[in-house]
Amino acid sequence: MASEEITKKLADGDGDVPKKQLKILSIFGFGGLGKTTLAKVVHERLRDKFLLKAFISIRQKPNVKKVLGDIFLELDKERYQISNASTLDEKQLIEQLRELLENKRYFIVIDDIWDVQAWKIIRCVLKDDNCGSRIITTTRIIEVAKNCGEVYQLKPLSDDNSEKLFYTRLYGGKSKCLFDQPVWVSKKILQKCGGVPLAILTIASLLEGKPREEWPKVYDSIGFGHGENQDVDNTRKILLFSYYDLSYYLRTCLLHMSIYPEDYIIWKETLIWKWVAEGFIMEEPEIGQFEIGERYFNELLNRSMVQPIE
Repeated sequence: MASEEITKKLADGDGDVPKKQLKILSIFGFGGLGKTTLAKVVHERLRDKFLLKAFISIRQKPNVKKVLGDIFLELDKERYQISNASTLDEKQLIEQLRELLENKRYFIVIDDIWDVQAWKIIRCVLKDDNCGSRIITTTRIIEVAKNCGEVYQLKPLSDDNSEKLFYTRLYGGKSKCLFDQPVWVSKKILQKCGGVPLAILTIASLLEGKPREEWPKVYDSIGFGHGENQDVDNTRKILLFSYYDLSYYLRTCLLHMSIYPEDYIIWKETLIWKWVAEGFIMEEPEIGQFEIGERYFNELLNRSMVQPIE
């Protein structure tokens, strides 16, 4: 498994990078392959072995000063507050972080890097004092991955693992043979997913609420990708089909969430009350609007349109 392979690389070192030397590994692959999920699994598995640890997600066009501040805050909240770090400029943050990391063993994940220049500034912070520190980056851009360090290219799932993920999402991992469902069309749908976990989970969430006789129609409606980025194109088609399959009021609520920045944490109750205030919630007899809004939220969650973090 990829998580075990990366864990071993980071825990033991290798022939090129001794165990005590700073090691940087970049997980590379196109969107939807599960780079962030993989990095989280490895981070959770190894974090207790390090004095300082952080997991930071950044945006396509990052504010590097904010990224540095976020790293500082997650590494040492008390020191961040004492140093009044929110008022520091980029250069001062770099100096503070280098001082914090000096002679410390740390493990930092920088998730979803798009820009080489942003990485170069972040790299200035990462001191190597032969304490066995580790860095994981994730990116969909090969130039960024190569600039970070050792590249680990994440591949699509095998046919067997794709099938396991699909049926686990549909039936909680029970055997497909127990259910009256069209095996031939599920295999064709999985072929179209191309081993991309995001596509598999999204289409499984959509099929979960549909009669089995409608599955062939879903397959015919998705269409095929073409050219070099066929898997990416197919994933996009699956996501679009899943979006248009939503009822109009769920589409409205989902589109409303696009007002938030990328990787923004949205609190469920606050979001639902905003939907109520905007008039997105359909009235139903003897049911409160918040309760209806919560049902909308859970439906988006069940269809893999919203990603829970807690």
